[in-house]
Amino acid sequence: MIVLGIETSCDETGVAIYDSARGLLGDALYSQIDVHAKYGGVVPELASRDHVRKLLPMVDQAIDKSGVSKNDITGVAYTAGPGLVGALLVGATAGRCMAWTWGVPAIGIHHMEGHLLAPMLEVDPPGFPFLALLVSGGHTLLVEVTGIGAYRVLGDSVDDAVGEAFDKTATVLGLSYPGGPALAALALQGVAGRFTFPRPMTNRPGLDFSFSGLKTFALNTWRESDQTDQDRADIARAFEDAVVDTMVIKCRRALAQTGLQTLVIAGGVGANVRLRERLGELMTTEGGRVCYPRPAFCTDNGAMIAYAGYRRLQAGQHESLSIKATPRWSLEELPVLETNL
Repeated sequence: MIVLGIETSCDETGVAIYDSARGLLGDALYSQIDVHAKYGGVVPELASRDHVRKLLPMVDQAIDKSGVSKNDITGVAYTAGPGLVGALLVGATAGRCMAWTWGVPAIGIHHMEGHLLAPMLEVDPPGFPFLALLVSGGHTLLVEVTGIGAYRVLGDSVDDAVGEAFDKTATVLGLSYPGGPALAALALQGVAGRFTFPRPMTNRPGLDFSFSGLKTFALNTWRESDQTDQDRADIARAFEDAVVDTMVIKCRRALAQTGLQTLVIAGGVGANVRLRERLGELMTTEGGRVCYPRPAFCTDNGAMIAYAGYRRLQAGQHESLSIKATPRWSLEELPVLETNL
């Protein structure tokens, strides 16, 4: 089976070709950072328009790169949600129309399921069951995974997602857009321990997250400092340490609660170097294993959608001719595959 995957949930246009026999054959990715940078955040209408401009040429690019023809494609997968409704509709409409034109089935994929399954594209993928920490600009989730579609959400963010908290704190510190990577880079220059931030919701039972208070704490700390370059770096380090410590504590709790020994980290924040180091240390201590997608597949991409689409199309799932876009969509609503190999 050869599946075309399309990702347009927010501000990145991703396209990929996945072959069940040979793996990932080709992919293309375009980031809209330059489009949104002057606004300091994603402008939904501009995101949708840019997807319209970029998507079809990128489909041709990915197909050319893969060495197959359009006639070889046997299924189309597109991100159906969650995300920005206008951006989702671009990919969903294009994907469904291409599938109809080519006479092949189409499937709408949950964006976070794509992230969750992204490590399956690596050489030594994790096996079921495992614990997943999904950390991105819009989501912070701890999920018990026993198979494809068999998801139990153990913890969620009660306010800002971790990526959103990174971006807002970067704005407080006057860093460039996108703020998350800029803050993480600056934190490498910071002195650990000079400023101490709280570890939110770790002094009470449960696995939910809250990061909005850290943004306020960073703002107050910055205002009370001398606002030197070193102050900025030290505050960035203190913020990052607080976030990473919080996620490590929650992951340790979830591992103990579930008895699982494999931890999957996925989503854009999963590329954070300090988070990877600390969770690697945690799993070494726990005698378990930690798995990540390659950094290029931590952010939104078409490869993860193509792979998730392949698994669901292979199981016989497909969409009707209607266009499906679901801006709000729980992982726990997804159908479970009868065969989870």
